Amino acid sequence: DDSDSETTETSSDTTESTTDGTTDDADSSEASDDAADATRIKYVVNGTLGDKSFIDSANRGLTRAVEELGYELQIVELGYDESKWQPGLEDAAAGDDYDILVAGSFSMSDFVGEVAPKYPDKKFWVYDAPPDFSGETVGCSNQCENVYAVTFKQNEGSYLVGFLAGSLLVDDQLVGAEGLTKVGIIGGADIPVINDFVAGFSNGFVDAGGNGDDVLVQYVGGDKPFGDPAKGKEIAVSMYDQGAAIVWGVAGLSGAGSFEAAVDYDLYTLGVDSDQYLTTTDEAQRMTIVSSMVKKVDEALFRAAELEASGELAYGAAENVGVAEGAVGVAVNENYERLVPEAVQAAVDAVTEQVAAGDVEVATAFD
Repeated sequence: DDSDSETTETSSDTTESTTDGTTDDADSSEASDDAADATRIKYVVNGTLGDKSFIDSANRGLTRAVEELGYELQIVELGYDESKWQPGLEDAAAGDDYDILVAGSFSMSDFVGEVAPKYPDKKFWVYDAPPDFSGETVGCSNQCENVYAVTFKQNEGSYLVGFLAGSLLVDDQLVGAEGLTKVGIIGGADIPVINDFVAGFSNGFVDAGGNGDDVLVQYVGGDKPFGDPAKGKEIAVSMYDQGAAIVWGVAGLSGAGSFEAAVDYDLYTLGVDSDQYLTTTDEAQRMTIVSSMVKKVDEALFRAAELEASGELAYGAAENVGVAEGAVGVAVNENYERLVPEAVQAAVDAVTEQVAAGDVEVATAFD
């Protein structure tokens, strides 16, 4: 086993107590049968829990499947050393302690494509980026008929937060940021899925009246592109120094560094994947978060669990969901309502409807 990996387990309560505080033998036997029949999910994380973003969102959905649908859940954390992700996934897949293996992100999809065909009696779920189901590039020699993939139109959700940011800055609608016209995006790595966020955001920012040259973009890179908050803060400081009013971290745990920098500059941030105003525990930092681009990984995985339980989940192809399906959008909370004038909220609502209806062609980094 990888010494840097950590495994935690969660399972549903499968026993019932009688009124006198003892466990009824018949109930215990029935509970044991239920436990034996429970579908076992192994969630292999390329990182660690606690990112308060993408990874935690996926975990919420799977934990809900435990609580509401009776699944069992095991979590394997591979850490942020990318060289350990593929062997870690292979080790996890080789075990016989799961029925469904879940992994996610662009960085893991090809690995799933290579591993899944080796275990045709197991099922694999991958979120955010699909393997090549054609088998023409990596893996999927049997079309990955045991793989379910769900992808998100992050460019559409990013368009909406870009439109929000542009609308706030063009007419000096953000208190304390008057006269500032720039925004910053911290990307974890220069890869297509991250650049899809950038493309959508920039498109929305310009459509709201902003100048495309005022969108500053820099990548964390290095050994921990999604796990280096200190580097994220360093980049955010540079962007605020260049005149950015809002910095958006699209970089997992690295992006959390922007919240610290925003407090120092008394300026603003945006969250990503989860509603980070709700998940960030530092009060000063959370007050800087105007809104978040919510990618509802939790809802998508819980939906997959529901369909799996009813025998309706389709394998061997990817679903791609966006604003129209309610899978991505702008987080609305008390801070959003405090910071964003009603007229801007109405404009964001209107453009959300337009994107959902297909009346707006949103830029994307994918062909």
